[in-house]
Amino acid sequence: GFGTAGHAESLRVISGSTSAPLNVPMNRAVVVESDQPFAELSIANPGIADIVTLSDRTIYVLGKVPGRTTMTILGGDGKLISNVEVQVTPDIAEFKERLSQILPGENIEVRTANDGIVLSGTVSSTAKLDRALDLANRYAPERVSNLMTVGGTQQVMLKVRFAEMQRSVAKNLSSSLAMRGTVGESGIIGGTGNFTADGAVSNAFDNGTIPISGDKGAIGIGFTAGNMEFAVLLEALESKGVVRTLAEPNLTALSGQTAKFLAGGEYPIPVLGSDSTVTVEYKPFGVEMAFTPRVVDGDLINLEIGAAVSAIDTTVTMSSGGFTVNAFKKRQTST
Repeated sequence: GFGTAGHAESLRVISGSTSAPLNVPMNRAVVVESDQPFAELSIANPGIADIVTLSDRTIYVLGKVPGRTTMTILGGDGKLISNVEVQVTPDIAEFKERLSQILPGENIEVRTANDGIVLSGTVSSTAKLDRALDLANRYAPERVSNLMTVGGTQQVMLKVRFAEMQRSVAKNLSSSLAMRGTVGESGIIGGTGNFTADGAVSNAFDNGTIPISGDKGAIGIGFTAGNMEFAVLLEALESKGVVRTLAEPNLTALSGQTAKFLAGGEYPIPVLGSDSTVTVEYKPFGVEMAFTPRVVDGDLINLEIGAAVSAIDTTVTMSSGGFTVNAFKKRQTST
């Protein structure tokens, strides 16, 4: 067997054989004794481990980086005494100490596998999972296996309001950007309008001032994250025909999964097959939306959103094989 740093144990080998693997923690040393005197010593990859001869029976082995290499021991007559497989492993004792300092209270188990680190257990958020993986990669770059899971079921609900605005008056409209706390906290207000705690909005429109209070006449698109509300207000009056609300869905999805919404219909399109048969495919149209939330940590959420508004364009048609198909108008965005 082999001892830890500073403790020499007997290395009992038979001439010409391959001994049991020698495990050396990274940045630590192991002192090994041979039961036979040797004359020559070599290491296949000195980048993984260093060796120093202390006597004709004692070897000092220092682990440098995780990996495997072979140490060859030759006798005085040049004959092979042994080939020793040296396996340098990450220093998980130090890693565990650092992990407990950075992520106290997290239920993370640490093991070694060959020259890598295996992490398992349950963490409270994806952000803390990423921190644990980042730290592990510093000790075993590209040799970390992640078996950790995020505890609990995390759901995100998104309240959406789709609105359509006339192009002719778009340049007359402005937007206000507001960030405010929930209870008496200060915030930031930008743009030409005013955003207050009770939802009142005012803006110069049509060469005058039009007060809008509550939800009447104002189109708000936003989401709430913790105690901060982010909203972009499009200041217009639906009664004037400037803005038209298309849909107001509420979508709920699990963290990391995608929720989809469609308010509209499906348009039949004839498709000619290779055997001259005609099949019908249906193309969706209307108001579409898909969003994928990822709960990073607590109230912090990463959100991928894709939205589209499409309609049948009767002014553009195509005829083929006795069928007439209309074109589509589509506007879409993603962020």
